[in-house]
Amino acid sequence: MIIDVDGTDDPTHGNQQLSMFNGFYEQFMYNELFFHDGQTGQIILPVLRPGNSHSNKWYAGILRRIVKKIREKYPTIKITIRSDSGFSCPAFYEVVDKYNLTFATGIASNPVLKRKVKRVENAVKKLYLEKGLKHQHFIKYSYQAKSWSKPQTCYAKIESTGIGMNVRHFVSNIEEKDAREIYFDFYVQRGDASENRIKEVKNMCFSDRLSNQSFLANFFRLIKEEINEVKDEVAEKRQVSSIRMYLLKVGATIKITKRRVYYMLSKSFVYQDLFQKLITLK
Repeated sequence: MIIDVDGTDDPTHGNQQLSMFNGFYEQFMYNELFFHDGQTGQIILPVLRPGNSHSNKWYAGILRRIVKKIREKYPTIKITIRSDSGFSCPAFYEVVDKYNLTFATGIASNPVLKRKVKRVENAVKKLYLEKGLKHQHFIKYSYQAKSWSKPQTCYAKIESTGIGMNVRHFVSNIEEKDAREIYFDFYVQRGDASENRIKEVKNMCFSDRLSNQSFLANFFRLIKEEINEVKDEVAEKRQVSSIRMYLLKVGATIKITKRRVYYMLSKSFVYQDLFQKLITLK
């Protein structure tokens, strides 16, 4: 099982409880945390946090509880965590070790990491400047931040793009793949499995309409979005907006008798098979 973790901003425009100014996003907001199934995009858990929360606030504790719940039912399941650099923190690596998880997570650059890739970065840059060749190179190295309990296996992608250098660092304990495979065959897949799903639930399910005064009431409004279950079981490949338009907003003639109410759909309704699956979900 793959668990994708990501956060997102939810701007606030009133006096909602725990709406606070976030210096990174430069706005008053709530900070939302999402755990997704990395293979289906299904939301495992949405978490509402105060606006000034750091990306990894509550993250490790909640992840620990999710993993424990999964392992209670499936003791031998392999769980892999995928996240960006905001979730690389000492508490996360402790959870990884305790529950024997595999992972791939981004890591923010710093002076130490810059020194580790400097020689390769200069070589890649020179190749472009002298021969006009865009090039992509991966390196592997060991690194331990002062707050980490032990060294971790880290990787860097050094790329000349034609308009500048693009250097990305990430940490992973996946041993059966090399750096390029971890990055392109696994890590970047979170873009669709997590980031696009967050856009979907915010823009198409309107989950960011958290206008209640109470923080707990807004937390409940975020959690109650259940349309993703319909998406998963009925029409995996369709966006939520398509499901709403073609399966929920369906024109029909209504006939009422003493014993029944009939909904009569057009015989030429294109999505009648999917609609049948939808109305028979339990």
